[in-house]
Amino acid sequence: MNVSRLFIQRPVATGLLMLAIVLAGLVGLRFLPLAALPQVDYPTIQVQTLYPGASPDVMSRTVTAPLERQFGQMAGLSRMSSTSAAGVSIVTLQFALSESMDSAEQQVQAAINAGGSLLPADLPAPPVYAKVNPADAPILTLAITSDSLPLTEVQNLVNTRLARKISQISGVGLVTLAGGQRPAVRVQGNLDALAAMGLGLDSVRTAIAGANASGAKGSFDGPLRAYAINSNDQLLTASDYRELVVAWRGGAPVRLKDVARVIDGSENSRLGAWAGIKNNSDPRSSDAGKTGVSPETAPLAPAIILNVQRQPGANVIATADAIARQLPELQAGLPESVRVQVLADRTQGIRASVRHVQMELLLAVAMVVLVIFLFLHSLRATVIASIAVPISLIGSAGVMYLLGYSLNNLSLMALTIATGFVVDDAIVMIENISRYIERASRRCRPP
Repeated sequence: MNVSRLFIQRPVATGLLMLAIVLAGLVGLRFLPLAALPQVDYPTIQVQTLYPGASPDVMSRTVTAPLERQFGQMAGLSRMSSTSAAGVSIVTLQFALSESMDSAEQQVQAAINAGGSLLPADLPAPPVYAKVNPADAPILTLAITSDSLPLTEVQNLVNTRLARKISQISGVGLVTLAGGQRPAVRVQGNLDALAAMGLGLDSVRTAIAGANASGAKGSFDGPLRAYAINSNDQLLTASDYRELVVAWRGGAPVRLKDVARVIDGSENSRLGAWAGIKNNSDPRSSDAGKTGVSPETAPLAPAIILNVQRQPGANVIATADAIARQLPELQAGLPESVRVQVLADRTQGIRASVRHVQMELLLAVAMVVLVIFLFLHSLRATVIASIAVPISLIGSAGVMYLLGYSLNNLSLMALTIATGFVVDDAIVMIENISRYIERASRRCRPP
């Protein structure tokens, strides 16, 4: 069977087929995800539990261990690791590659619900889980600073406004905050005053816990109407805690402000983040923080760090550009004293590496076409090979999109190597055509 005969006898159909391949490749090239390396999605879920004030030992015994016993019963779990620190427990669950992420999420949620009764009753919030990819680093890191507002208020603004808006951008998978400046009320007991009143720290703890009980209050039922009692016992500010009655002595109340210093602060004052911010109006052009400290940057300032990770399969460049376009609008929604600037942009390295590989690919095509011309000394044969190579490469983009591949350094290197194969086949075909033409001309030559 002569495969080439059909294309030689049908030049118009061959031209239309080549045009269709080019159009399909251009469409696939537009939608191909761009990344540094191929995307490998491990079904991994991270469960985080916050218990402010608990030591690592308490977190390990009362939170991490019960959750691990529940998670260990899940089917398809291949690896489980945990970290217990002061006030936080993180359990990382990695499932088998054959397990779907939806099924893994359902199992994790069921295990959390089943282990809820085994966890401390005074947890501020139930455990939360998020899908993570351990091999996927943040594509963008933002630094948020303020010269006038405390970092606790900045953290609250970032968490309620900035992080939520960024998480809604197409391609964004996970937004995390670093800096450890979650707002809290800190109570610093005065041991001398407590001893003078005959009280201990446990009395202060009991009074605070009793004043923050949040439960059902009941209702008022009448012959015609019924009202539910809607009252919130949660104390939110330091001024509310100062007036809290700890005990009674001599018929007079002993308030918390009499035996302790109550201030608005952060949950953990020993955690923080610092960033060197350059005074630049364009956040995309700032290089501050990429290498730590730069001579052009201002001294390191306390900051809230916001890390953005992409969704599996999303285009890294398109996601970073979408966030950059939204930054001016997000900045306008914050107080004027709050500055948002790019601390690290992982897409810059990806852009540079992909640009270099693309240049190598173009040089390889140019060198191959030049070699064909030098050895064949035929402009027509050179044009044929120079057309066949780009069409093959562009058509490969459409096939890569259908197969779920991404455009990364490895795939571009493979295309560079495949260029030699395409040219080799083209040279073999042109050489055979030339050989048959020369043989026919010798037969037809008059004696």
